[in-house]
Formats: sequence, structure tokens, C-alpha cells
Amino acid sequence: MNKIWKAVCAVVMMGMFILPVHAEEKTITVGTLSWEDLTPITGITKKVLEDSGYTVKVIEFSEWGIAYAALTKGDIQVLASQTDYAAQDYWNKNKNRLEKLSPVSYGLYQAIAVPKYVDIDSLEQLNDSAEKFGGKIIGIEPGSGLMSDATKAVKEYGIKLQLLEGSTAAMTAALKSAVDRKEWVAVTVWEPSWMAQKFDLKFLKDPKGIFPPPQGYYWIGHKGFSEEYPHAREVMASVYVPLADITNINGQVKDGKSMEQAVNDWTAKNADLLKRWENIKKP
Repeated sequence: MNKIWKAVCAVVMMGMFILPVHAEEKTITVGTLSWEDLTPITGITKKVLEDSGYTVKVIEFSEWGIAYAALTKGDIQVLASQTDYAAQDYWNKNKNRLEKLSPVSYGLYQAIAVPKYVDIDSLEQLNDSAEKFGGKIIGIEPGSGLMSDATKAVKEYGIKLQLLEGSTAAMTAALKSAVDRKEWVAVTVWEPSWMAQKFDLKFLKDPKGIFPPPQGYYWIGHKGFSEEYPHAREVMASVYVPLADITNINGQVKDGKSMEQAVNDWTAKNADLLKRWENIKKP
């Protein structure tokens, strides 16, 4: 009887060894939006994954709703997103079919800012200097989250300056013109942005907390990504891009480089760091 039992166990063990092992897929489709914070994050992570043996395809979307729908359906495997505020509604709606993989950057902030040579520091001081600002705050596209928050701030602080709707391009042109003349100007802007670096801006303090606190960026995937791509998930979890580096990359793009070249220059400069990211032991 003992011999029979040993034989059965041997057969079972042999079967376990000859069972096919599911190999991790080596092609990953990444979603992104053509914004100056997400594009460098996506480009750097793509480079790290490719150096780790993956083929990476990037699909660009025009807005969060479409990107999240594609991720939920599995048309893309991963997407970099700010789930705490900027895309919170889309995350909350779909999170049961998604998974948060890892943080990849931190510090996104958007509010009302002025050049550093302007000697006020708080939203509460705007009314006292309304004339110096020409009685206006220069905004961007209506309907954006930033403009919605700025409208709320104007109301909550009783700000007498007029919040002007417009476009990012028009705001940038007005900001440049004012800075060139060392004039006072207040604008709605965000960080990371090449504008904050180029024009040496400071955000006005918001003691009432109308504008959301700094946000984190996360890689999120369709549900089951970590199980299907365990090594890729570990590689992606090692990647972290400081906000200052994202701003610097976009400053180079504004000065004439292509985004691809600016990202390549960053990865070349940080080659040792990338090697540490890529040398994640395979499972």
C-alpha cells in the first residue's frame, strides 16, 4: 500500500512540473493625454519598460472620459492619472474595474499666481491692489477645473477683480507681456508648468483652502494587470519623476526641443538611475 501511495505522489509531482507556465505578455499599451505633466511621465516610463524588454505602444486621448473608458474595457493596459482630484470622478466611477499600481510623481497644484516681484502673498490681499492688477485676473478656458475653483475663490474671498475667461494661449501672452514690462498681473496657472519656471511665479496663499492641495500622480491599470504583468508592474513601481524634472523637460520643449528629444536627454542624464529601475529581479 505504501508503494502504491508513493507512486501516486510521484505521478502528481511529475504532472505539476509539466504543467505549462503562463509567460508574461511582453507588449503593453499605455494611454496618455497630451498634457505637459503626463507626457514626460509616459515617455520616461515607456523608455524604462522598453529597456526591460517590453514593447510599448502609446495611445493619446483628448480627455479623461475617453481614456478611462478605454482603460476599463482593456483597450489600454495602463494610464497615468491624478486620481485625487483632477480625474477623481472618473476614478470613483470605474475603480471597481481598475487597480492603482504605484505613485509616479507628486505635487500638481493649480491656483491664482503672480510674478515674484509683486509684493502681495495672499488671495486676501488682491482687493487692496486691484488697480495695479488692472481690475482683472486673467483666466483660461471656461469649464476647466481650475476656472471652476478660481470662480469659487473669487466668491468666497469677496474678490472685486474680474475673472476673465479665455484660453491658455491668451493667458500666456498676457502674462509674458506683463512680465516683460514688470507690470502687476494675476493669472490662473498650474504646477508643473514651464510658465511657472519661465516667468518666476508664486502662488497666492489660500487660507480658506478653496483650491485643492497638491495632488499625486499614479499609474493605474485595468483590473488584473498586476497578476498578468507582475514584472512590468514592479518595473513601473520603481519609476518616480520629480515635479521639478517634469517642469524642466517642458521648459526645454518650449525652447524648441521635441518632447521625444527632451525625454531622451533626461533619460541619458539619469542613466544610472534608470539602470536601478530596470534591474528589478524577475519573478
